Amino acid sequence: MTVSIRGAVTVEADDKELIYEATAEMMKEIIGANHVKTEDIVSIVFTATNDITKAYPAVAVRNMGITGAALMCLQEMYVEGSLRKCIRVMVTVEGDYDRKDLKHAYLRGAQVLRPDLKR
Repeated sequence: MTVSIRGAVTVEADDKELIYEATAEMMKEIIGANHVKTEDIVSIVFTATNDITKAYPAVAVRNMGITGAALMCLQEMYVEGSLRKCIRVMVTVEGDYDRKDLKHAYLRGAQVLRPDLKR
């Protein structure tokens, strides 16, 4: 079955190392909580708010050794009053995954986006 796992994380500042650190934290949470085998990852789509300009979140994933998945980074649509300095992700995996068992990862300041998923 093909499923998508969602997540989001915020950074304190528009800084390359902070972007990589936060992205890796989010991806490790998604992979660990869902027991994802990296070879099952088909694609990963990142969005970032327009105040994140110093690095591509996808670089953090490549630095983690995930090289077989298609990666894309896009700018998140701006909505007045929306959460700033936020990186969102949609990870598409193919394998023995059940949609009802997925654990999405909303970390740091991004917990406000999905309080229903708070652990």
